This record gives sequence, C-alpha cells and structure tokens, in this order.
Amino acid sequence: MTTFIVEGTAVRGIPSFYDEINRVFMGGEDWRLADSLDALDDLRYGGFGALATATDPVGVVWRDSEASRRALGRSETVAYYRRKLEQPDVFDQERFRRRLAEAESGTGPTYFDIVLDVFAGHPEVDLVLE
Repeated sequence: MTTFIVEGTAVRGIPSFYDEINRVFMGGEDWRLADSLDALDDLRYGGFGALATATDPVGVVWRDSEASRRALGRSETVAYYRRKLEQPDVFDQERFRRRLAEAESGTGPTYFDIVLDVFAGHPEVDLVLE
C-alpha cells in the first residue's frame, strides 16, 4: 500500500488545507491545486499528482484530524459560503444562500464534513483519521 500522510495541525483554514494537500500530493508537479472541492475531487481522476502514479492500493492517514475538523468547522464554512455569494456571476446564488443558512443554523455539513465526503467518493482510497 502506498500511504500518504496529511498533517492535521498544518490546517488552520481552507487555504492552509489546500497548502497541505498540495504538499502531500502535488510535490512532483510544477503547478498547484486551487482551493476548490472540485480540484480535490479531480486529484484522484485527473491523472496528475502523486495519486496518479500510485500503482498499489492507496491509503491516506490524516494525523491530528480533530485539529483539522476544528479549523474547517462551522465558522470557516460560513465564511466559505459568504465568499461564494460575493461572486454572483460565478456561483449559483440560491444554492449557496441555502447552504449558508444551513451552516449558520448548525444543520448543514462543515467544510471538513464535505472534504470527508469527497474522500468517501473514492472508495479506492483508504482514509484513516487519527
């Protein structure tokens, strides 16, 4: 098994989460993934980065995942949706208004939860939270 280590204490918000993802998976590339859930999902399908060259089963160990859970929690999620609403020509405003309301009320998933869903969409990658 090829194992990659994500350092949860390096994650202090969404930008630093992608800094860590780029450190772990994009070290051999001359470009970086954008701060985007779609880009994170494409990492497995895109034919680039360390996951593209792994021929063994892939494991990802997310150390100190609780630190990342806190950093990518409710307040970071609310800020994320508010940034989306600042770009009405790019993002579906109704969709992000609903998600913002859910985040503010505590009923919707956090950014951390959404990231876990992205990983869950790739059952060939064994994610272990430590």
